[in-house]
Amino acid sequence: MVDAVGNATSAGSRRGTLRAEQKRATRARLLESAWGLFAVKGYAAVTVDDIAAEVGCSRATFYLHFPGKVDILMALAQEGMAPSALSVYQDLDRVLDTGSRTEFTDWLTRAFEWFQLYKEMLPAWDEATALEPDFRAIARDGILALPNSMTSYLARWPEDQRDGARLRVELLMTQLERFFTRWATLGTIDVSAEAATEVLTDIWFPALTAPAAS
Repeated sequence: MVDAVGNATSAGSRRGTLRAEQKRATRARLLESAWGLFAVKGYAAVTVDDIAAEVGCSRATFYLHFPGKVDILMALAQEGMAPSALSVYQDLDRVLDTGSRTEFTDWLTRAFEWFQLYKEMLPAWDEATALEPDFRAIARDGILALPNSMTSYLARWPEDQRDGARLRVELLMTQLERFFTRWATLGTIDVSAEAATEVLTDIWFPALTAPAAS
């Protein structure tokens, strides 16, 4: 009798583990489907039905994993783009500590590699930011997290100038994104990567340097 109960418990545990694995696999496939569709069609043109059909599941199955379309984009942002962007700006914090112009130019090259990795998702991100208030709030929090992660950089600025120091990083992010879009995606700026990084270094390396202590 004890063995029978133990076997039943073990079988139930295996079934529970299998269901959990299947649920994780379905969620991963939905995320992969959404990524591909958003990259090709943008955010507004994609529907929940499109994402579910790509996976071969029903709308009901989609809603078991995500409350709506914006939520799957949030998951893509929070589980992929946001952590990797954070690492890029933590790297910038380290680079600025060196005081090296060459290191900063090298960092710009790595930043462009990040944009290259995510360039197909940037239009969907912008569309969702314009259309979805909830996503706009998430995007804003994500942007604020980047300069806030640069603790060494912020510590070099007087306390009453730190909001301005954060703004400098936000403006750097904005210029890099717009430049990359026009240069690598739209092709409306014709310049080599080497020339671009040199000019951007001329602009931003001194702009991110804290004033000397008086």
